[in-house]
Amino acid sequence: LDDLAVLQYTGGTTGVAKGAMLTHANLVANLTQVRPMLEDQVEEGKEVVIAPLPLYHIYSFTLNCGIMLEAGAHNVLIPNPRDIPGFVKELQKQKFSAFIGLNTLFVALCNNEDFQDLDFSGLKLTASGGMALTSDTAKMWQRVTGCEISEGYGMTETSPVVTFNPRSAIQIGTIGLPIPSTVVKTIDDDGNETPVGEPGELCVKGPQVMRGYWQRPDDTQKSFTDDGFLKTGDVALIQEDGYIRIVDRKKDMIIVSGFNVFPNEIEDVVTTHPKVVECAAVGIPDAKSGEAVKVYVVPTKEGVTANEIKEFCRERLTAYKVPKHFEFRDELPKSNVGKILRRELRDEANAK
Repeated sequence: LDDLAVLQYTGGTTGVAKGAMLTHANLVANLTQVRPMLEDQVEEGKEVVIAPLPLYHIYSFTLNCGIMLEAGAHNVLIPNPRDIPGFVKELQKQKFSAFIGLNTLFVALCNNEDFQDLDFSGLKLTASGGMALTSDTAKMWQRVTGCEISEGYGMTETSPVVTFNPRSAIQIGTIGLPIPSTVVKTIDDDGNETPVGEPGELCVKGPQVMRGYWQRPDDTQKSFTDDGFLKTGDVALIQEDGYIRIVDRKKDMIIVSGFNVFPNEIEDVVTTHPKVVECAAVGIPDAKSGEAVKVYVVPTKEGVTANEIKEFCRERLTAYKVPKHFEFRDELPKSNVGKILRRELRDEANAK
């Protein structure tokens, strides 16, 4: 059980990719931890699961190669999910019951007319992970497919699942509840545990947590608290009812005139604008406020102006959170699994 099974490399979206040492125990534990959270949604030998993410990514590796395979499910592999017309053509042939995806993919599919005409009568489970799910995307997916999205949270370092929204008690905007045998807490910059309802860095302890980073003892040591919790690098808030909200990545936080601004909050508002397909918010240097919010926007065919979005934000955000700068693009840079690369946009903006 304690033997090394895989060196699973991190995405490298916020820094250098590192090899997480995952043991056989880590992987088997996560499989048995997640299965009960799926409740009765996964019936032995009966499910047809759409698998559009590459199997080398820990999300798909555990859910499709592990959980669904163990349940005798039929995984439909989509080699190129960016080819939306080709993707939808394949979906037309399948009576699928489960869908594993992430925010950017849900948006792209819901904006496709042929996808909207598919038969979703058999769809009973949609799992989201890999990046934050916006409330607008969740509502759009439910409107189009009739199926609620269960958002979860995980990391390469945790094999990957830490939390999940149980199908019978989904709270949109949260990453759900810790899965069995998993302990979570939030800490401040000094390592002190923050109270319920106050944001702090999310820390995890459980049988799915990696042994450490391959040949990186210093990085390994920095990633764990003195009492053995893995520090995720994500700022989270634990609610009174135990559900958890991710506020944002610590490294992505923007500081405007001394106030913390989290890109997820900005993006969640901007994407609700009817003329916006998707967006990404980053911080750029500003002589007056230290940093200012810049938003990269992919508009709909009708187009949208910076002033329209700014006014829209003014009605919904505190003044210092309202974006000052806008850049319109046909598409945003994404990783192999469709995660928006904020770091690339931030580096590009800061280089100007």
